[in-house]
Amino acid sequence: MTAKTVLVSGASIAGPSAAYWLHRYGYRVTVVETAPALRPGGQAVDFRGEQVKLLRAMGVLDDIRRFETAMGDQTLLGLDARPVLTVPGAAWSGEVEILRGDLARVLYDHTKDYTEYVFGDRVTSLTETADGVDVTFRRGAPRRFDLVVGADGVHSGVRAAAFGPEADFRRDLGFGIAGFTAPNHLGLDHTSVMYNEPGRGLTVGSHRLPDKLHVSLVFAADGVEFRRRTADEQRALVSQLFADTGWETPALLRALPAADDLYVDSISQIHLERWSTGRVVLLGDAAWCAGPGGSGTGLAMMGAQVLAGELAAAGGDHVTAFAKYEERLRKPATVGQKNGKGSGNFLAPRTAAKIRSRNRAYRMISTRVFGKVFTWMTDRAANALEYREYPALTSA
Repeated sequence: MTAKTVLVSGASIAGPSAAYWLHRYGYRVTVVETAPALRPGGQAVDFRGEQVKLLRAMGVLDDIRRFETAMGDQTLLGLDARPVLTVPGAAWSGEVEILRGDLARVLYDHTKDYTEYVFGDRVTSLTETADGVDVTFRRGAPRRFDLVVGADGVHSGVRAAAFGPEADFRRDLGFGIAGFTAPNHLGLDHTSVMYNEPGRGLTVGSHRLPDKLHVSLVFAADGVEFRRRTADEQRALVSQLFADTGWETPALLRALPAADDLYVDSISQIHLERWSTGRVVLLGDAAWCAGPGGSGTGLAMMGAQVLAGELAAAGGDHVTAFAKYEERLRKPATVGQKNGKGSGNFLAPRTAAKIRSRNRAYRMISTRVFGKVFTWMTDRAANALEYREYPALTSA
């Protein structure tokens, strides 16, 4: 019997993860990605508990460890830019931590031999028929697939085509986030520093590549327009938002023109009543984006395994499989969204008083008792979904 075909939109994390599991259960997978190549850099993402079991089952854990950040302590600066306390790195980096871009490369390398990857293209329309989905692309010729998976992030084109405008499902949390790589003029070595002014937060760190600083900026986004911008417009926006910020910010901003990995976006969540319609299903941020601290990367990878596994368990019946997939993922996604909801206020408190209050919370995290409570909170999202094996699909 001819294997069923699946189109996966998005080649970051959720998409290649879906390609891995769908292939394992007998499907032929095509992954289409808007970007011309894999995206480098990005934020560090960590894995804990049940998610590490998934990495081991996929055979990628050893490769991820080769690229792990191995971050040490984080120094927190006060409003006067002087150190006020140090937080152990283990509080943030889980059992293993890796840059998002490095993770994408690992997953691509593990799937490229049996997955058709198409870069520099995107889905423009979806039309479901009795036996498949007719898909048109911005550049490529139209094609038909048995199933379509939207794993293309918070701004999902598949979601827009199948469910409606992004504005109907996106809830902005009042903050924005930006990140880029800069020269390590601070001489940091597997450590990071966090600095705040009201409504603005900067975290810089250096780990696996000692000459590089990974810069993360979070900011109150009142009145900020997050339409799609060119790279130069994004640089101008970040420079404007942080123009009068102290500490090392001027030096960091001077590195912006040379940064080829800058990203800027709102901190938002995605809420839908359902994650599938007909033969189209959403995965990861396209379905349930939680924001920073919501264990979104790990849950997206877990969700890919559940999605493919439920298709296997249902003998390829997508209606049954999609319903079971959503049944298993709904609660964990809700936990992640609850954790991520306050991330902006935590990373970029809007007033000096709130910064001081947040710093006191950091100080408590450094104690044994409250450190255990914080670890429980961060582990809760990572362990909200139990890893389970599914039987191999014999007739996809």
